[in-house]
Amino acid sequence: MPLPNRAATVEDIHSTARGMPHVSDVGTHPDRPVYQVGGKSFVFFRTPRPDAVDPDTGQRYDDVVVIWVPSEADKLALVQDERSPFFTTGHFDGHLSVLLRISRVAELTRDELVEVIQDAWLSRASARRAATWLAEHGLG
Repeated sequence: MPLPNRAATVEDIHSTARGMPHVSDVGTHPDRPVYQVGGKSFVFFRTPRPDAVDPDTGQRYDDVVVIWVPSEADKLALVQDERSPFFTTGHFDGHLSVLLRISRVAELTRDELVEVIQDAWLSRASARRAATWLAEHGLG
């Protein structure tokens, strides 16, 4: 029997990313992992940057995760709704990724988050690895 869907957690980001095949964490700080497949990042916890700030205080967000997406259409689908916890900044114009604040991760269900992380991995894995994973999961 499948587990009931629930609110996502930051641990779901880690467990899903680490659970994909051929993944390594190349981050240099334990609180800021950089998950890669085949030397390509697909999820990373970034340091506070001037492009992502609280609009009221001007303080840099210190809880931003960068997640790759397969296409610009996928990116727009995730960020165009103002209620979505996913966002982007001018710094990421033309970059196939979205941003997510850890403080808002519970606005997603676990299943939604897992799908986004798996899609991120698929967008960065080699064609052979992606095809193998899809076939193993009856999706290819």
